[in-house]
Amino acid sequence: MKYRCLVLDHDDTVVNSTAQIHYPSFMSVLAKIRPETKITLEEFFLENFDPGFFALCNDILCFTDVETEYQIACWKEYVHGHIPTIFAGMGRVIQRFHENGGLICVVSHSFKDNIIRDYRENGLPPPDMVFGWELPIEMRKPSSYPLEEIMLRYHLDASELLVVDDLKPGADMAKSCGVDFAAAGWAHNIPQIDDYMKRNCNYYFSSVNELECFLLD
Repeated sequence: MKYRCLVLDHDDTVVNSTAQIHYPSFMSVLAKIRPETKITLEEFFLENFDPGFFALCNDILCFTDVETEYQIACWKEYVHGHIPTIFAGMGRVIQRFHENGGLICVVSHSFKDNIIRDYRENGLPPPDMVFGWELPIEMRKPSSYPLEEIMLRYHLDASELLVVDDLKPGADMAKSCGVDFAAAGWAHNIPQIDDYMKRNCNYYFSSVNELECFLLD
């Protein structure tokens, strides 16, 4: 195999979570506290890309502290009750990489417990390491901390890792450690995001099949 360790993002890379979890949860919140505000799924993807989810809530929609707490509570409840499906073919990629002796690590802005649950419920082998939102902010992606810990734990060089992510923080993290980065372009078809990722990655894959062929065939 080209790499010994696959460092995967979770949301919109392995699981279809924005469309199935984050967007419907957020729209249910807006229906209660900003019923006049309508956001399409494509607009939600774009806002999450730039300026980012927190800027959307704080600077654009101007959530109060109470509204922010309500949004977080609703999101946690929705995540608890819904398991996102994996993208077609991604289960096969992870399983084949694992069976060939490769390491599967996850670096995500989801919580570790939810990531492990999603892998289990979708029949995937458990990740070897998971770095999620529960970490202190200075250790979360795009910090180099997760990659440094993976390389230290498994005695790997930067050339032996491949980061696969759909957004800029993953690219920035990979770049900070000299690790190859592959953009996951299969969650949506939004030119503004795709164009940026193509300019800022080593590899761009528009489908899971392209990633599988690159890694394993």
